[in-house]
Amino acid sequence: MTEHQLPLKNTALVWSDRFLGHDTGHHVERPARAAVIREIIASDRCLAERPEVYVQSVSTDLLQRVHDPRFLDALDRFSRSGGGWVDPDTWLGADSLDVAAVAAGAAVAAVEAVLDERASRAFALGRPPGHHATRDQAMGFCLYNNIALAAQAALDEGMERVAIIDWDVHHGNGTQDIFYDRRDVLFCSVHEAGLYPGTGHTHELGNDRGEGFTLNVPLRAGQGDAAMLRVIDEIFTPAIRSYEPELMLISAGFDAHLDDPLGDMRVTDGGFALLADRVCALAEEVAEGRVVAVLEGGYDLDALARSVSAVIDVLDGQAPERRSTAAHSSVQS
Repeated sequence: MTEHQLPLKNTALVWSDRFLGHDTGHHVERPARAAVIREIIASDRCLAERPEVYVQSVSTDLLQRVHDPRFLDALDRFSRSGGGWVDPDTWLGADSLDVAAVAAGAAVAAVEAVLDERASRAFALGRPPGHHATRDQAMGFCLYNNIALAAQAALDEGMERVAIIDWDVHHGNGTQDIFYDRRDVLFCSVHEAGLYPGTGHTHELGNDRGEGFTLNVPLRAGQGDAAMLRVIDEIFTPAIRSYEPELMLISAGFDAHLDDPLGDMRVTDGGFALLADRVCALAEEVAEGRVVAVLEGGYDLDALARSVSAVIDVLDGQAPERRSTAAHSSVQS
């Protein structure tokens, strides 16, 4: 064990069988993603000695603090009218809003478990993902912004500064949008340049009181573990140390994996473990070890299962496998 690693199995794995709903047909963001994760958390190594976390739907009050109430009303009306495609990428079926509310609730419950010290760390394993949902728009497979709701819940509990690291291959435009004018959340995103949704350039730094509290590092396609780790070490870590957050959240997307169909990055299972290890070490420095990961993308089922498993091992206190990674980072503005 390294100095920042905690006793095994004190990580809460926040799950609900409701995540197997929200049937999107042949869409890449489909219930099979939840099914492979259920297999992981049902294994003997994951079941023993876990903190129990009760999951319920996110409250309407919290939803309205993060999302525009008019947007929420419109989404509800669309759902009650039969639903359909919100946009070319985002499906809303009969149970989709209910499942999304539970996914958001899981992220909030994970934060609450860490803040009240029932768990040392937590991983909310819900779907649909959330980081593309803006204050007033569902998009990019996302209906509610799970990690933004989790961050707001932490602030409502008395936290003054929360840092979010988003390593999904796509820029977390929704999370950025929600906190762009604020300084109580430091948003740090590393993502592949030129992909959906076309945001996340280096000059996007925040606005008004939030200026300087958004950091974007777009990387050229084809890069892997070393490039991602260099961003964490050389750009995000100094900023987070200076910011001194009381809680660190991870938008844990796994679509930067070399096997993923939606990106052109080359991150390995072990690379995600090393990223998680960096965040855990940093959290020990500045945030009393408080780390909550929230599942985002990842659409190759085998790669998703292996990568989630590798990150759980690190959250549990296991040292990640060290390996040579020769890629070099190239930032695109």
